[in-house]
Amino acid sequence: MSKSDRIAAWMRRQMTAAGARGFIVGLSGGVDSAVVARLSQLAAPGNVIAAILPCHSDPQDEYDAALVARHFSLATLRVDLTPTYEALAGDVQAALNALPPQTRAASPSDPLRGRVPLANMKPRLRMTTLYFFANTLNYLVAGTGNESELSIGYFTKYGDGGCDLLPLGNLVKSEVRALARELNVPQAIVDRPPSAGLWLGQVDEEEMGFTYADLERYLEDGAQGVSPALAMKIERLVRISEHKRQLPPLPEGD
Repeated sequence: MSKSDRIAAWMRRQMTAAGARGFIVGLSGGVDSAVVARLSQLAAPGNVIAAILPCHSDPQDEYDAALVARHFSLATLRVDLTPTYEALAGDVQAALNALPPQTRAASPSDPLRGRVPLANMKPRLRMTTLYFFANTLNYLVAGTGNESELSIGYFTKYGDGGCDLLPLGNLVKSEVRALARELNVPQAIVDRPPSAGLWLGQVDEEEMGFTYADLERYLEDGAQGVSPALAMKIERLVRISEHKRQLPPLPEGD
């Protein structure tokens, strides 16, 4: 049995155990979502929906998502979240500005960190939209995170991290690309530079400060596989993102 068949069989068991009918996948135009969409088709033929949810997105993202949908004959739905995002962003910023100055002074001063709270609203709006359709149709939300991203917390908590199952959770990025080729994902999608699409021009490796290949060497060989400085950086990301990989903590009982 091939790797894709094993994962699809596992997905089918998860669906059956949940009493669900199929899967919905947020189709971003990237390789991860393309692979998960195709695996979902193998697991639940005829019961998969690909959701295209632009939100101040690069037009290329939607073009590539549509390419994948046509390539695999996926049923799609599209919701432009831009107006919703703009309305909510305006409201929360106005509320923030109404706080006392000493409270607002605690907000991030670094431009990159300062844009993250608003940027993270986009995947959280997408998660809300996906769950509306999933709840309505009795589908499961198939997440698209891979082991590389999960290991360092490179995902939005309750955003793209909000899902019912993670078919790629045990695969590093290079393994996802290999699986994409096995599944006949269009080569242009396989070769596309990974991006979370949080803002125009955003590229994963630039934001992380190291490459997926660097991270894979660390995950496979440990700290000795990379430079000491890089090992320290990765270990810090693993440490501070631990809360993303756990259920909310509970106080100890009496």
